[in-house]
Amino acid sequence: MQQPFRALAYVSLLSLGALVACATSGKNGTQGPPPPPPLKIEGSAYEAAAVVRLPDAKAAEGPGLHNVYHLSPNVISGSEPHGEEALAELARMGVKTVLSVDGQAPDHQTAAKYGLRYVHIPIQYKGITQEEMLKIAKTFREAEGPFYVHCFHGKHRGPAAAAIGRILLDGAPREVAAAEMRQWCGTGAEYDGLYRAVLTQELPDADATARLDYDMPPQVPFGGLREAMVQVSRAHDHVQDLLKLPEMVDPEHPDLDVVNEATKMLQALEGSLQSEECAQGPADLRQWMTDSVERSRQLVATLRSVKAGEVSARAAAEAEFKSVRNLCSQCHRKYRN
Repeated sequence: MQQPFRALAYVSLLSLGALVACATSGKNGTQGPPPPPPLKIEGSAYEAAAVVRLPDAKAAEGPGLHNVYHLSPNVISGSEPHGEEALAELARMGVKTVLSVDGQAPDHQTAAKYGLRYVHIPIQYKGITQEEMLKIAKTFREAEGPFYVHCFHGKHRGPAAAAIGRILLDGAPREVAAAEMRQWCGTGAEYDGLYRAVLTQELPDADATARLDYDMPPQVPFGGLREAMVQVSRAHDHVQDLLKLPEMVDPEHPDLDVVNEATKMLQALEGSLQSEECAQGPADLRQWMTDSVERSRQLVATLRSVKAGEVSARAAAEAEFKSVRNLCSQCHRKYRN
């Protein structure tokens, strides 16, 4: 049953401190308090996230870590850890489990060197499905904390998942968790579905997550050639759209990063090449896939150069993307169906 949305005007520093003080220990097997019922809101979920007023807070920055907020002793929200030094810093911070909700495959092998466990649950910008919610809740309840939760920039999908952890582990009110997304982490107004997931979606209880047969993998595997091609198509379209823009940034979706999307496309193509259907398929299919992986790998490297300020590399990036697109078209004409 839904309860009416209560207009909480302010949360003082003292009351926020009380929320943190009552946080659970974040150790393996911590169940946390029972999940609160969904809130009933009218209008924009983004506006509902402004009802609670939080004190000002500034993001922490570190080597390869950006937009980092220590939401509680249990839950930290931030960007993707870029490089080994960033993973080492997370270990120094005491993090035990890193939860990625980004589509890009995480560097879980390097993370393991520092005693960090990765769990990979990709979600989209439009919201969190009930299956994804179950997996996220099980991870918070059964993996070892503290948790570092990230997407790519750490502004939208990651903070939404971190908010679920705040509610389930810390007993934070839904209103406060949503306020942290908006007022601290910077989750945009265009991602109303993420706010609605935190404020209005049914959260699974401990019995539901205990029954879930889910081993919390460090990387979501591709489920065959067809599923990999869906991922290729989505990332391809994002790269194509971003390359048309002067700064390669969509002002309506600033979290879409051209390098990250090109990397997702590369990883999906690599998954296609490694699939059983491709391995046992015709020689020309394998060759197209091999060539597409190599061209995509070069595209990612060139786009990194463009992002680093080498403006002259942009023409090369556009040519490499066109080459990948042509290879895909040739393959599609013969094998898409």
